[in-house]
This record gives sequence, structure tokens and C-alpha cells, in this order.
Amino acid sequence: MSEFENLTAAPPPPSGEPTAEEKQWAMFAHLSALAALFTGGLGGVVGPLIIWLVKKDTLPFVNDQGKEALNFNITVLIAIVALCIVGTILMIVLIGFLFFLLAGVVGIAWLVLTIIATIKASNGEAYRYPMTLRLIK
Repeated sequence: MSEFENLTAAPPPPSGEPTAEEKQWAMFAHLSALAALFTGGLGGVVGPLIIWLVKKDTLPFVNDQGKEALNFNITVLIAIVALCIVGTILMIVLIGFLFFLLAGVVGIAWLVLTIIATIKASNGEAYRYPMTLRLIK
């Protein structure tokens, strides 16, 4: 397995049926990422990080979904910052605006996928975000 596959391979979901409390906290882990809308992006990482750190040892489903939300939001933050930096640099040759448009598309995809993950977690399903670097194992 290559290094890239190691970084992007989804872990297996936790076994067993999650309790109502686990479903609720897993839903909060995904939903807390929406704080990024009010904090300029950083809240998208801080919200899931706090919930994951507080509940990871006591609730296995929240441990899994909190890591998933955290990894996805770190990936999106890296992608948007990189697109904005490249876009700013390429404004010199008048094509930089395309990278800002692409960052907007990534932002819309982030919002849609976060809502889907929130719904799946509230139903007790382990959701895996697509194209996510799994930096936290």
C-alpha cells in the first residue's frame, strides 16, 4: 500500500449499534464544523476537535465520527487556503480568479457533505467523507 493510500484509506466503522447518546454527540461533532461559517474557517477544525477530545474515550461511535469530521475539515481548510494562495499569486497573469471560484466550489461541497454526515450520524450510520486525508488515526 502506498503512502497516499495509507493517508486516504477509510478505517472500518465501529462495531455494534450506537446508543442514542452516541448518535447525538456524533451529530454534534459533524454539526460543530459549521462554526467555520462564523470564524473564517478555523472553527471548522476547533469544533470537531473539542467534541472528539472530550468524548473519544467514553463513546466509540463519537471517537470514529469525531475523527472523521476533524480529518475532513482539516483537509478542506488546507485545500481552500492553498487555492487562495495560488489564486492570489496568479492574479498577476489574470487567471487567479479561477482558483477563488474553485475555492467557492470546495466551500459549497464542504457544506453539503457536512449536512449529509450530520444526518447519517444522527441515524447511527458511520459516514465517510470522500477525498479526505486521514491525518488523525
